[in-house]
Amino acid sequence: MLSLRLVRNLSCLIFAKVSMRQNKTYILIMLLILVSFTLNSVAEERKILFREEFNSLENWKPLYFPKIQKHTSYTIERHGSEHYLRAESNASASALLHKETFNVYEYPRVKWNWEVSNVYAGADPKTKAGDDYPIRMYIIFAYDTEKSGFFAKLRNSLVRKLYGYNTPHSTLSYVWSSKEDSDAIITNPYTDKAKMIILERGSQKAGAWQDEDIHIVEDYRKAFGESPPPQAGLAIMNDSDNTGESSVSFIRYIEVCR
Repeated sequence: MLSLRLVRNLSCLIFAKVSMRQNKTYILIMLLILVSFTLNSVAEERKILFREEFNSLENWKPLYFPKIQKHTSYTIERHGSEHYLRAESNASASALLHKETFNVYEYPRVKWNWEVSNVYAGADPKTKAGDDYPIRMYIIFAYDTEKSGFFAKLRNSLVRKLYGYNTPHSTLSYVWSSKEDSDAIITNPYTDKAKMIILERGSQKAGAWQDEDIHIVEDYRKAFGESPPPQAGLAIMNDSDNTGESSVSFIRYIEVCR
């Protein structure tokens, strides 16, 4: 990255070399190029918070649910120089939780590339019995401790002691829906604190990689009618415990950025 001192030095050099020609247009163009390059370099440096390319699962930890004994399998699959996450469920459910959290106002966008092998015949996003997806990308929002009430803090403390994780304030779940006629945004049948946003529908694109690019803050406001808490984390899940079916899905990368 060019420093401001280097920009000034180069500018002086340019002036010295072309002053005899009095080519003011040339000088101005070169100065604009140098300044633009410097500013763009600074912006690029801060644009991406992190990019997960699934060389390993060291940045993730398993998330299990009470009363669900059969868990989804998450592994790294390699083909030559390519590597990606493989999620396989068979009448099972569990998730992967990213170890880091981030500020959604500073880094509101998430991009990823995913694929599913198949969808579920018995899935219905509006019922508990059909609440299964071959792949989900969760944005899990933490309680703002400064704004949380006494009972919210107490409930979070009890859940952490029992299960080892904090109660989320709310979640956005970006899903590949099995039904073609799904609404754009659906309230989870188990809780109104979780909203599902349908990005892909049905089996037409199954077996092909799909790119996604979402804006967390904008989507949260559409789904909940208010602004989100600032801190959030990522989770991934392929689940089929309700339908009793099975599927394999893949994620090539995830990028959290501005």
